[in-house]
Amino acid sequence: MKWVNHQVLTGVIVYAATDDMLLTIYSMAGAIFPDKVEGSPRAGNYWSWRSRHRGWSHWPMLYLGLIFFLSRLEEGQLTALPTADLTTIGIYICIGALLHIAEDAVCGKVPLLTPYHKVGIRLFKVGSVSEYLFTIAAVLLCYGLRTHFSFLS
Repeated sequence: MKWVNHQVLTGVIVYAATDDMLLTIYSMAGAIFPDKVEGSPRAGNYWSWRSRHRGWSHWPMLYLGLIFFLSRLEEGQLTALPTADLTTIGIYICIGALLHIAEDAVCGKVPLLTPYHKVGIRLFKVGSVSEYLFTIAAVLLCYGLRTHFSFLS
């Protein structure tokens, strides 16, 4: 997916789940992190970049492990970081990265259990009109679910 769609969709999902704009912003930063750490395909050899794309930076186990570690910090079970605010930021950046990976899994393959074995489906081509329609549909679904569940409470 294009970065704008990663950020919009991740932001809508997190805001619908939390009603917290700061957590939404942290997750939106995480939504571009897996691609950002790989560098730009235009910065050097495209094929070298392409061979690394959606590798370890798109491995969900990395982010799940970080969330586990950071949640232990937040609970006070580890004392490496002095404030809960930094752990919350880190957790939501990881949540954004996990949503990025899930979003990429519908337009190609991403690692699952190991960084080298990739799974996924290709519902649309990156940058296509179908990608934007998918994002709009997912945003509307989140809005509908949020509206429905807010009526229940």
